[in-house]
Amino acid sequence: MKLTILGGGGFRVPLVYGALLADRAPGRVTHVTLHDLDAGRLGAVARVLAEQAAAGPGGTERPEAGGAPTVSHTTDLDEALRGADFVFSAIRVGGLEGRAADERVALDHGVLGQETVGAGGIAYGLRTVPVAVDIARRVARLAPDAWVINFTNPAGLVTEAMSRHLGDRVIGICDSPVGLGRRVARALGADPDRAWIDYVGLNHLGWLRGLRVAGRDELPRLLADPEALGSFEEGKLFGPEWLASLGAIPNEYLHYYYFNREAVRAYREAEQTRGAFLRDQQARFYEVMEQGHAPALTTWDRTRAEREATYMAANREAAGAGERDASDLESGGYEQVALALMRAIARDERTTLILNVRNRTTLGALDEDAVIEVPCLVDASGAHPVSVDPLPGHATGLVCAVKAVEREVMNAADSGSRATAVKAFALHPLVDSVAVAHRLVDGYTAAHPGLAYLNRP
Repeated sequence: MKLTILGGGGFRVPLVYGALLADRAPGRVTHVTLHDLDAGRLGAVARVLAEQAAAGPGGTERPEAGGAPTVSHTTDLDEALRGADFVFSAIRVGGLEGRAADERVALDHGVLGQETVGAGGIAYGLRTVPVAVDIARRVARLAPDAWVINFTNPAGLVTEAMSRHLGDRVIGICDSPVGLGRRVARALGADPDRAWIDYVGLNHLGWLRGLRVAGRDELPRLLADPEALGSFEEGKLFGPEWLASLGAIPNEYLHYYYFNREAVRAYREAEQTRGAFLRDQQARFYEVMEQGHAPALTTWDRTRAEREATYMAANREAAGAGERDASDLESGGYEQVALALMRAIARDERTTLILNVRNRTTLGALDEDAVIEVPCLVDASGAHPVSVDPLPGHATGLVCAVKAVEREVMNAADSGSRATAVKAFALHPLVDSVAVAHRLVDGYTAAHPGLAYLNRP
């Protein structure tokens, strides 16, 4: 089975390959094709993967006999897509320099520039949607039987844009809900692998509303215990009192909405934004890799540990949450979600995963084609959202407002209309002025040559 990874020179690709190495079952991925526009980055990641394979199970055996999946890499997109059974998309249009610019332009106008939330997320979406749509069209033409697993941010928006050309054969993944569920389960003293997580919303805009163990919802017990609520990442970010008031545990990205002023202030006062930090950190990693003598896997692992430890540092500072605990450093494991998704489809190993899929009739406030993030039953025919209770009014309002913004981003990408791009910014709950929306469009089009397509009324 062939897996193609778009954005194959990206820093987190070794996580996906590590998950593949641990999969020893029949029908496993036997070949990985890496695609990236940067040949140097492809070579650096290929070195890391080669050391992973040498140190992993299977030794020098052939992939069909349980050895490591073979790896090839190319800068030719069509070549990468041909013959793929699964396509994993983790591209970053504009690179980390683009992310840093997204943050800087927004903060210059006093609004949030985070890469998936607020003005920064809109700018990133405007750059990414045209590229993602082109990829979707190529997949439909060159690998019509392939399944696309989208990890490209903003994940929900990009998945929905691609679904207009691929239908249900594109599925978005994110590790944030899984990580939240595992932390809540541990706070309750439950086994995360035996818990059912009632979670619903949009990508980076969802709420955990229940956690069932042996059929019993244990979340009320946690919400009634301020000490337990304050023992994990989200409790420290939001505060036990606010979580108890909500009657749910929000995704960590909702901190940008519930504590927007504090988050913007922390970002403006920080020595570096998150994008600038990652830009510089990863530039050092790839520079070291170019020298050719550094141990690739060790260098990558050390860089990754620093990356994880500094995740959402500005938000934790704004909340007075302190350093991340060791237990909070564990992500939801997006690579494990991707592997479980591929296994469920390729082998009909039925499972339940929180995924980004078309709504159908799951949330009555949204139309059937709107991509939402919700538990899904997955089998050989794809991912099927489960029925969920309606969201409360405050959450429904926020979800509908942000979905409307996503639709305007897609409309702007389709039409090249500057006015529609302004509308997308102006309608976002975290952009508080139409005048600011105009200035944001001016700032982003000046910063990103790729937005020159927004040249129509």
